[in-house]
Amino acid sequence: MSYPEPFSFKELKTYSLYDRESKVSVDDFAAPLQAGLSVREFLKSLPGQLAASDLLEIAGITATAVQENRMVMVAMGAHVIKVGLNPLLIGLMEQGIIKAIALNGAGIIHDAEIAMAGKTSEDVAAVLGEGRFGAARETGEFLNGCIATAANEGLGLGQAVGRGLLDAGFPYNQMSLLASAARLHIPVTVHVAMGTDIIHIHPDARGQDIGRATYMDFQIYCSLVKELEKGVYFNVGSAVLLPEVFLKALTAVRNIGYQVKHFTTVNLDFIRQYRPLTNVVSRPTLEGGKGFSITGHHELMLPLLFSAVLEELDTSLSRRK
Repeated sequence: MSYPEPFSFKELKTYSLYDRESKVSVDDFAAPLQAGLSVREFLKSLPGQLAASDLLEIAGITATAVQENRMVMVAMGAHVIKVGLNPLLIGLMEQGIIKAIALNGAGIIHDAEIAMAGKTSEDVAAVLGEGRFGAARETGEFLNGCIATAANEGLGLGQAVGRGLLDAGFPYNQMSLLASAARLHIPVTVHVAMGTDIIHIHPDARGQDIGRATYMDFQIYCSLVKELEKGVYFNVGSAVLLPEVFLKALTAVRNIGYQVKHFTTVNLDFIRQYRPLTNVVSRPTLEGGKGFSITGHHELMLPLLFSAVLEELDTSLSRRK
């Protein structure tokens, strides 16, 4: 086959730029930055596009949910604790913004170690070769003791750990998510996958106690999820476990007849994963809610997002005055 003649564009139909619909306008552009901006001024300076626009919309929705006394629930992986965000989350609980928290099993480990010693997160690579990873005696003894108490007394795992931290009077309890939640009477549920956590290899671990306590927390969690109508559910840094738990809880409460359809879900993580996007952002909101996904580091995005929530609440309060 020989080469064809070059295609001619002489008869291409054009239209006016000024009449065309466009998705980007200078009205949406960011404002120049300058030193000394307040948080409110900084937020107003953001461009009205993509994640910046979503962040401000999430903040507005969350502020409305708080004002209407709706459920605002945070499900999170342990990395959120490890990057130093406990004080931020405790402050939000104290201000009545966060009404419930769900953790994976690693969450109680890092939180309890913070309460006990003011430090957590060992260097796994340095100790794994010697078989010493996860063998901290005090961590295993305290948490497995709390688990036994939960099983014996019919408590959820989160409640037992929070109560145990307060009873022990550890020196850094003020930095502990679970101790603070127990003090504030805010429910924390803990969802354990057997064998994933260091305390499962300790000699006083009992599988039947872990199962009983974490299943009680799943039941408590379902009772929290049934209150999500017009509320907000945040999934922060859990790629598999908590998105799966959320989907099962949601279908259970809907099956029994609870109206949980018009609510907002938000996934926050530093990479996009299939299950959070499907099980948190997309599927649960098909009946009338709205899902968002914001990508970024927890230690940056959570302070930014909840600063915007606080500004929204303050603005609304000022308007009412």
